[in-house]
Formats: sequence, C-alpha cells, structure tokens
Amino acid sequence: MQHHYKSTAPATVAIVQELYQAKAELRAKSAALGALFGTITCNYAGGVKLSADKALDVHWRRPDEWGYRELRTKPVIPKGTEKKERADIRVEHERLLTLWRENYPPRIDVHSYWDRLGVNTGNLLLCGGVTFEHQGTAYFLLGFSIDEADHLAKVAAGKPTSGWIEGAVEILPSEYAAAVEAFKGAQS
Repeated sequence: MQHHYKSTAPATVAIVQELYQAKAELRAKSAALGALFGTITCNYAGGVKLSADKALDVHWRRPDEWGYRELRTKPVIPKGTEKKERADIRVEHERLLTLWRENYPPRIDVHSYWDRLGVNTGNLLLCGGVTFEHQGTAYFLLGFSIDEADHLAKVAAGKPTSGWIEGAVEILPSEYAAAVEAFKGAQS
C-alpha cells in the first residue's frame, strides 16, 4: 500500500531542496568527469562511457551492462610489453588516476537526508519512499504510513517508530499524481 503526503514546513522543504541540489551537483560533476575522459553523456560517477575497444583495457575495466567503464587501480600490462613501454603505461596510468581523484564527485548519502526528515530508514529500505519538491511544497510517496500521534506515543514508550515528517499531511493519490506531472513539466 502506498501513502501520499505533503509538507510546506520550511525545514522539511529545505531538506528536500538540498537533496535535489546535491543530486544536480553530482550530475554536473559526473558530466565534467566524463568530459575529461572523452564523453559528454556521463551522469554516473562510477564510470565513464568510453569505447569497448580492448586497447583501453590496460587502464579501464570492461564496460558494465550500461556501457560504463571504471578506472583500474593499477594498469594491466599485456605480457611481452617492452620495459620502456611498461614504464610509459605506468606513468600514463598515474596521470589518469590523478585526474580521476581530482575530479571524482563525492557520493550522496540519501539516507542522511531521510534521517534529517525524521523517517526511519529501515522502513524506507524495506518499503520504499520517494520525495520531491515543487513550488515550495515537499511531496512524499512512502510504502508505509506515518502518523504524528503514533510516532510520539512510540517515542515516549521507547518503541521503534516509522518516523514523522514535520508538517506532513496525508493527501489523495490524485493530488500526488498531479504534483508529479507538474514537477516533470517544470523539469522539461
């Protein structure tokens, strides 16, 4: 069962906005990282989209199922490579590693944002949850219910709780769906 909520509490809206700003920054930094290694379509910081050419395997792992390659920690030098060429490969690999380290964007810990919102992240892992902000209102789609009175009673009794989001009110699925469409329209 899905539960739909919204909140206009400034602190709640600010946390959701901060999460989306961090995601946008990660996408921008991922694209910049990809551009350094020859791609303009990268938005996954775990790798960059490069050719599947085996010549790149010296420095890069094989592409994953989405076509992204990850830089190896050490080069894989083919057998029979001359000593001078091996040294050149190691120097180039160090250059690539330095470039990677200097430009690799930090990971976003989404659970820290949900913790700040007051949601039990165990429930979130088991049942799921989505959030977004549109026109000063934070919207939530949770796979579990939250109830302020129940939350406060359980906290007072020292029992586990699903959590509570400041200012949250339950809304109809149709209101949530309309907000999703408006949000997507604003993103285009």
